Amino acid sequence: MGRRWAVRADRAFDGERFLPGGATVVVEGERIVGVESAAYVLPPEVPVTQPAGELPAGTLLPGLVDCHVHLVASGAFPGTPGSLEWAGGATPTAVDEVVTASLATQVAAGVTTVRDLGDVDYRVLAHRGREAEGLPRVVAAGPPVTIPLGHCHFLGGEVDPDDWTTLDRAVSARVERGVDVVKVMASGGFLTPGSDQLGAQFEVVALRHLVGGAHAAGLRVLAHTHSVAGAEVAVAAGVDGLEHFTCLAEGGAGAPPGLLDRVAAAGVTVDPTLGQDTSRFPPVSAMPPHLLEMLERLGITDRDAHFARVARNSVRLREHGIRVVSGLDAGAMPAKPHGHLWRAVAALVEGGWPVPDALATATSGAAGDCGVAAGRLAPGRLADLLVVDGDLAADVTALARPLAVWVGGVAVER
Repeated sequence: MGRRWAVRADRAFDGERFLPGGATVVVEGERIVGVESAAYVLPPEVPVTQPAGELPAGTLLPGLVDCHVHLVASGAFPGTPGSLEWAGGATPTAVDEVVTASLATQVAAGVTTVRDLGDVDYRVLAHRGREAEGLPRVVAAGPPVTIPLGHCHFLGGEVDPDDWTTLDRAVSARVERGVDVVKVMASGGFLTPGSDQLGAQFEVVALRHLVGGAHAAGLRVLAHTHSVAGAEVAVAAGVDGLEHFTCLAEGGAGAPPGLLDRVAAAGVTVDPTLGQDTSRFPPVSAMPPHLLEMLERLGITDRDAHFARVARNSVRLREHGIRVVSGLDAGAMPAKPHGHLWRAVAALVEGGWPVPDALATATSGAAGDCGVAAGRLAPGRLADLLVVDGDLAADVTALARPLAVWVGGVAVER
């Protein structure tokens, strides 16, 4: 047990709703032990910090949880240092340096938990438990399971989908390494030339076998799904979460109503990985040929209009009662840099989500899906706290202006 202290703000979001009268959050050790109004009078021996200072519009909330990151990549474009491809051939020391830098960038932006869904040689697992250093807590999957030359094959997670012994060995290896979750590539991906973004990388029976083995070991399975075909296979196989869920098909994108019904009925979580910094996109003339070909097949001629449409479509997930969490896919490309999870939340709001519901996808809902006792301003929860500069209820982009961050009660130096 440590000494008691408190943080106070005139405005507060508790992970589910905005609290009238702000909040005074009392912390002891790594846990929250009390949540009162901003006017609450504390005993004189309990020090209080008010990061917003003279800014009455400052908002206190739980630290953010990014449900989809790649810590081994800095976000450089494919083929340049920092990309996922680079990590596949880098030395362990170089990879560890990038992971540490990625964690530092995330926590400086108010992200106090990250779920890493694709590393190389399980390097990220060694970076769990660094909260005492003021770095985010880490939930890690290790290398994603994929087919030969499939999406992200360069990270070392290839299996033969027709040989179930390789599927069993993949699960066993991850259990032995102590991963927190299993990631599988159910469809191809944009960053891997030659992979099929519109098809499925596994048959239902094979993927169901993999999922069954993981579940028997107590591990959830999250599936990368860009295509309708991949999403259909993943849901039929019994996965626990769908990453991206872009629902691409020849000529366009969009989830068929029946698929949304099946996702909702199965209780599958969806992380749409919305949000991007469009200023970091390369010009069309510099895009790899395989990406240009895919955009043409999908009929996408205006990227901004496409992203706006995807954000609007996210409301359909909410309307179907599907559990949604937010992850950026940070590190995978320049437009998704570490520490920009706020863009995913802002995209939901722009798409029509109420601000509290959008914020919950990156706090309480995300923490619950990652299995960490954070994401709420509530007694007993981990003291992962964030104060941002602004009235978050009126301007969700205040998430991009952190004033103070704590991880398990440890103040992050910024």
